[in-house]
Amino acid sequence: MARAQFSAETSGSGEFVRQPNRFTGRVAPDSDSPPGGGPDAHGRWPLEAGRYRLVWCRACPWAHRARIVLGLLGLDDAISLATVDPIRDERGWRFTLDPGGRDPALGISYLAEAYLATDPGYTGRVTVPALIDTLTGRVVSNDYPQLTLDLSTQWRSLHRPGAPDLYPVGLRDELDALMAEIHRDVNNGVYRCGFATSQVAYDEAFTALFGRLDALSERLAGRRYLMGDAITEADVRLFTTLVRFDAAYHGHFKCNRHKLTELPVLWAYARDLFQTPGFGDTVDFDHIKRHYYGTHPAINPTGIVPLGPDTSGWTAPHGRG
Repeated sequence: MARAQFSAETSGSGEFVRQPNRFTGRVAPDSDSPPGGGPDAHGRWPLEAGRYRLVWCRACPWAHRARIVLGLLGLDDAISLATVDPIRDERGWRFTLDPGGRDPALGISYLAEAYLATDPGYTGRVTVPALIDTLTGRVVSNDYPQLTLDLSTQWRSLHRPGAPDLYPVGLRDELDALMAEIHRDVNNGVYRCGFATSQVAYDEAFTALFGRLDALSERLAGRRYLMGDAITEADVRLFTTLVRFDAAYHGHFKCNRHKLTELPVLWAYARDLFQTPGFGDTVDFDHIKRHYYGTHPAINPTGIVPLGPDTSGWTAPHGRG
């Protein structure tokens, strides 16, 4: 079998199988813990503005969705942000963008330090986003799917006036089903293409990816956003993959049936979101390319980062308003 990028997350048949999220605590207004306390018996941390810190990377789509939701809901003052370098070394995500190479609030140089402070026996891959308790330095959650939903539901009392409802109660069953399909075939599907170590595993992931993109194109041909006239969590999740598609996934992950720019409906939809405040202003194509092409030596052993593609088209009129 070909060399795997993450051998612990590669099945015997060559399929990439993403590791589970280790830390699944939740910040909740109904926590039984007092202010300053730890999690209660149900794993609920107390809701406190200014206490928690969201560690993200501009290159990572899973972390990017948390950053977008945080901004859309106006939680920037309630939850502080820490940004890691897009290039990992052997110890993982680094705070080398900060003076002295240490996060000023957490006092650590590597996100792995917070993981090990929470679970000294942790041996898995250190991932972002991670919500950290600044009082104890412990990881509350690296459960990226639940984290953004909690920002919409559990943190509601701290939302800005007029914040969008990204997870409407009446649409949750349909939203959950749609987001599960998008995750399986698109969000994680590009990784299943890129990290496959057998032709069969790659072919299956590739077929599912573009089959789903075709279905989403049909869905969006008659509506502005995935659920109609308003942006929801599903749009955020799809956007963070689409915005990386031509810059990374088309070439680096061999997702090359079409570029995003060759899929008219999805390209216009992605530009519409990119030009919406809170979306495009959080995108960093330099970080995206340097991360993907520079930290996957099994896929790109030379480490050469491509100069393209031309990203000027992202600001062109989209015609979907």
